[in-house]
Amino acid sequence: MTSVASVAAQLPPISNADEMCAPGFIQLPSHLDGFVQTDVPHESARTEEFGTSTRRCQRRARILTVPGRLISKEAPSCPCCGKSMEGNGQVPITLWHLPLGMERARIEVSRRRWACRECGQTSTEEVPFRAPGHRITLPLLTFVQDLLALGQTLKAVSLMTGLHRNVVKEIDRARLEALYTEEGKDGERVLRKPERQARYLGIDEFKLHNGHKYATVIIDLETGHVLWLACSKRKEVVYDFCDHVGEEWMSHVEAIACDMNADFERAFLERFPHLDVVYDRFHLIKNFNEKVISEVRKDEQARLSKEGHAEAARSLKHSKYILMSGEDTRERKDQDARAGKVVSKGSRLFGKEEAVQKGGARERYRELISQNELLAACDIVKEMLTRAYGYRQEKRMRDAMAQVVDTCRGTGDRHFEWFARLVEGHMDGIVAHARHRISSGKVEGTNQMIKTLRRAGYGYPDDEYFFLKIFDASRRYSKPSGAAA
Repeated sequence: MTSVASVAAQLPPISNADEMCAPGFIQLPSHLDGFVQTDVPHESARTEEFGTSTRRCQRRARILTVPGRLISKEAPSCPCCGKSMEGNGQVPITLWHLPLGMERARIEVSRRRWACRECGQTSTEEVPFRAPGHRITLPLLTFVQDLLALGQTLKAVSLMTGLHRNVVKEIDRARLEALYTEEGKDGERVLRKPERQARYLGIDEFKLHNGHKYATVIIDLETGHVLWLACSKRKEVVYDFCDHVGEEWMSHVEAIACDMNADFERAFLERFPHLDVVYDRFHLIKNFNEKVISEVRKDEQARLSKEGHAEAARSLKHSKYILMSGEDTRERKDQDARAGKVVSKGSRLFGKEEAVQKGGARERYRELISQNELLAACDIVKEMLTRAYGYRQEKRMRDAMAQVVDTCRGTGDRHFEWFARLVEGHMDGIVAHARHRISSGKVEGTNQMIKTLRRAGYGYPDDEYFFLKIFDASRRYSKPSGAAA
C-alpha cells in the first residue's frame, strides 16, 4: 500500500470521512493560510536530472498534487471607480510545496477573477501563501533558506526539493543580500557595516581562481566574522575597508595580525598610525622551519655525501619532520608509541595494513643534533624563539629576539643569515606580540573554510555570490542575539 500525504490545512465539513480520506492517506496540516482542500490528492511522476553536464543521471520522482481553493472573501472594490467588482471566472495556479521525503508535493489553487462592469477594470485574487517572484509556497521558501543557511550546496538543495538549481541560487542570493547588504545612496546594493566594534583585525590573501587571481579577506579576530572581501591583494583593499567602516570605527581598533606583507602594514599605518601590526608567530616559525632547518639539512646531506661520509648522509634521510617538530610533539609521539596507539586503521576489504605509532623520536633527534653543529644551532634557535614568545614585556622580548639574531649570525651559514635579516627587518611587528597576544590562526582557519566552500560547490564563477557565501559561512555558528553564554 502506497503511503502518501494530503497537505490539507482546512478540510470542508463532510458527512463521511471515507469519501475524502481513502485508505493510505494521512491528513497533515499544510500551514497555508487561506487554503481549503477540495478533493483527494492524486499522484503522477516525472523524470529529474541530478547528474552533471558531462555525466547525465536521471531518476523518477513521484509528484503529489493537492487540489484546493482559497477561502471565500467579499468582492473587492474597483481601484478606478470604487464600485464593487463582480466574479469573472477562475484562473488555476500550481505552486510547489514542501517535499514528502523524496516525493514532490504541489498545491493546485483556483483563483477567482474580478471585473468591474462600469470601467472594465479586471483583477485576479492574490495567493497569500505564494513566495514573491517564484511559483512555490512560503513554507517551501523557508525550508530552502534553512537548508542553505546550514551550508547545503545548491545541487543538494535542488535534489531534495525538486527545484531547479538556478531557482535555488536566486533564493540564496536574495537571502544573502538581505542579510549582508543594504541600499546605498545611488540605489545600488552595498555591504552593511560591521555589527560590532572590533579590537583586533586579521588580514590575509587567498587564491580566488587559477592563473594567479587572488583576493583579500579581513576578519574580526575575536568573533571570526568576515568583515571585508576584495578581488585584489594590493594595499588599495585596506584603503577601501577603512573608508567603508569609517575613521571612528577604526580609531577603536588596537592591532592588526598579518603575515609579513609590507603593503598591508604600510596601508594601515598610513591611515591610522596608532595601530600595532603584529606579525604572526606561526609564519615566523614556518619560515625558520622551511627556509633554515630544511635547507640546512639538505646542504649538510650533500656535503657529507661529497666528503664520502655515506652513513652520516644516510642518517639525515627522512629526518625533516623530526627536526622541525617541537619537543612536546616528539614526547607525545613516544608516549603514543609506548601505548601502542593506532594512527591508521587497517582494512581487510582493501588490503590495507594497520599502522601503529613508531617510537624513538626523541632519541633520534638527540643523535642528529649531537652529530652536526648546524643542526644543533637550529635546536638552540628554536628554543630561543619559544622562550621569546613567552614574554609579556616588550623589552624582554626585544632583547630575546636580538639574541636570536646574534646566534644566527654567529653560525656563518647563509640560511641563518637570511633569517637574521628577516627578524631584524620585522622586529617591531614581531615584538608587538608581547603587547597584543593575538595570532593569525583564525585567518588561516578562514582561508581553509573558503577552500572547503569552493570545493564543495565545485567552484563559483560568480565572485559576488561567492563572497556573500563566505560572509554567511563565517557567521554560521554564531550565537543568536540574546543567547545564553
